[in-house]
Amino acid sequence: QVQLIESGGGLVQPGGSLRLSCAASGRTFSVHAMGWFRQAPGKERELVALINWSGDSTFYAYYMEGRATIARDNARNTVYLQMNSLKPEDTAVYYCAASPRGDYDLRDHYYGMDSWGKGTLVTVSS
Repeated sequence: QVQLIESGGGLVQPGGSLRLSCAASGRTFSVHAMGWFRQAPGKERELVALINWSGDSTFYAYYMEGRATIARDNARNTVYLQMNSLKPEDTAVYYCAASPRGDYDLRDHYYGMDSWGKGTLVTVSS
């Protein structure tokens, strides 16, 4: 199992930007696919972005395409999510997730992720 700790959430105005970070420990970080998900009040957890073990393959939910960038630094055991042009509907708790495999699985309900952080709250409001 891997331990994941998210940071970087907060209050941002519509149109603003935010960068989330997720620090991993407890399992060899560099061999595992990672992901960001979010859950708004009263809604199910949904995908934001995925990245494979090396960082050369990424996947974004259609509602984040062009507004989010997922990246990883294997030397720092950290994955990042840069979000731009934020909208009020982006308000949610954002969760970092890790897969036991090097590649994410688009056929799986949670894309192959089996470890989750506790989340960081992002609020987009004026």
